[in-house]
Amino acid sequence: MIRVLGFFIIVFLVALGFAWLADVPGMVSIQWTSPDPERVPIVWQQTPAVAAVVVGVLLAVFLLAVWIIRVILKSPVIASRFFQRRRKDKGYSALSQGLIALGTGNAKLARRFGVDADKLLSEEPATKLLLAQTAQLAGKDDEARLRFEAMLDDPSTKALGLHGLFVEAERHREPIAARHYAEEAAKTSPGLEWAGKAVLGYQAVAHHWDEALKTLERNYAAKLMDKKTYRRQRAVILTALAQKLEDGEPERAYSLAKEAHGLALDLVPASVLTSRLATRRGDIRKASKVLEATWRLFPHPDLAETYAHVRTGDSAVDRLKRVKALSAQRANTPEGAMAIAKAAMEAREFEEARKQLKKALQSEPTRKAFLAMAELEETESGDKGRMRDWLARAVNAPMDKAWVADGIVSADWQAVSPVTGRLDAFEWTTTGNFGEEAGDVLEDSLFEAPALAPAASMADSEPVSPPVEIVSETAAVDLEAEPVSKDSQFAGASTQADNSAEATADVSSGEKAKAGKQGYEGTTDDVKYSPALKDLPEATSSAAAPAPSASKSEEPKAPEKSDDKAGAGAEDDNKKVVAVDADATEEPEKPKADAAEPDLDKEDLNRPIEFPLSRMPDDPGPDDDDDDKKAAKTTRPRFFN
Repeated sequence: MIRVLGFFIIVFLVALGFAWLADVPGMVSIQWTSPDPERVPIVWQQTPAVAAVVVGVLLAVFLLAVWIIRVILKSPVIASRFFQRRRKDKGYSALSQGLIALGTGNAKLARRFGVDADKLLSEEPATKLLLAQTAQLAGKDDEARLRFEAMLDDPSTKALGLHGLFVEAERHREPIAARHYAEEAAKTSPGLEWAGKAVLGYQAVAHHWDEALKTLERNYAAKLMDKKTYRRQRAVILTALAQKLEDGEPERAYSLAKEAHGLALDLVPASVLTSRLATRRGDIRKASKVLEATWRLFPHPDLAETYAHVRTGDSAVDRLKRVKALSAQRANTPEGAMAIAKAAMEAREFEEARKQLKKALQSEPTRKAFLAMAELEETESGDKGRMRDWLARAVNAPMDKAWVADGIVSADWQAVSPVTGRLDAFEWTTTGNFGEEAGDVLEDSLFEAPALAPAASMADSEPVSPPVEIVSETAAVDLEAEPVSKDSQFAGASTQADNSAEATADVSSGEKAKAGKQGYEGTTDDVKYSPALKDLPEATSSAAAPAPSASKSEEPKAPEKSDDKAGAGAEDDNKKVVAVDADATEEPEKPKADAAEPDLDKEDLNRPIEFPLSRMPDDPGPDDDDDDKKAAKTTRPRFFN
């Protein structure tokens, strides 16, 4: 629109100019005189408008003539340019078709177009690249290497040749040559992204962390990465360098690890290393704060383990309290529940461990949690059946989280991938499962604490008094005696007589029983079962009094050890001695018995009463006169220590 308007303006101005010339009065006269005075001079006389038109036509004719003369003079050059341009057009067309064939994987067609392009465009770098890549595609590695090496002579194609040689070295797994070509390319062109990353990767794989830091600085200065990536990779390199210097230079390692933690708060290895070195320095507060800051961003089992042992020498209960405090800073996480459960098992707090394992299994059921539950069952109750049940569930459970990078699973974090050399490649994630199904539903009943084993439950319960067996109408002796061991049942009779009362049960039919020091005589109506006596060892409770004889002249028989374990109240099968109170008129109490105790019948009541031995079995006992004197001293039994 503007061009049309301009054209009309120009036409208007020309018309206005001609109109002005037509209105100008006068004539334009041109006279040619001849040297011959006889000849009349030639006079050309026109109006100004006609004169202007004639001048314009003459000027156009002059310019046309000049152009024709120049074309004639420069015709060889113009012809040469024409043929060169045509040759280039053909060459670029062949180059374009060769690149297309190379992209489609047709090596033969690409090579044919490449040769044509190289003939038509001998100085074009793209044709050399096409031929070199065609040789790579065809598997002619020697030819490709030669073509790339030929590019090193030209400064404009040196970086291109270095990149080709770098690719060839990586294809043939020659890391030393590949690193050399990458370093040369980085020196030639500092802005090459592939060269900077390749050099950094090879230095990291070789654990040359000091050189890797310098390369990272150069890459950041060349704007090959953003600030966030630079901070993260610097933190990773500093952590790896600190791990390397932890044993030899702990002070420098602590400084590097602390800087790495400041650059990346969620980098777990940096936090763990910083806390460990701070603990070694005695700075417990700094060690705890570092772990807490990372836990709030990224809960991890290594953080909880380090936090539990941040102060050396703490008891298991103190470690449990510390882990609970850490878990509370980011509650309801499976990692926190597992950490508390582990610390609780170490502190023998089985109820708390069971509670936390239930949370972990209901939120994130993994093999580690199932194995911990099996360990808890074995440690707490020794129930092999429940332990095997949890182990069976662990077989099909999802796998635990681990450090994974490029298909490599590692128990420990590494700064660089061993496969690709990529920095900060390891991630804390779950690996592939053998079974994708969710598995059985974990009911609440599975997490209930099992009943204690019979031995343990009997040991914890109160001892039960054994039943009293009555021999005759007359009852004898209420006493409390020192326990007698199995080894000293017979050999220590004299010592036993000094520490306990002398009690005889030399009873004949129709006579009343005579007690030793108790001196008590009574009938069966006066018998009372006293539960005040404590447990005695098995040897003491099982020692039986001599059976009543038909005549006084018979020697008392040696007591036989009773095999009746009814009324046993403890794991060591201790039995209680039941005392008889002389003055009591209450009905006898029924002895306590567990489920295994058989019911007493009338035949059991005919068995003799069993008392601890106060003398040797072959001792006939005190004389009758002595017994009468002792019985007259007191009318109530005594308990003596």
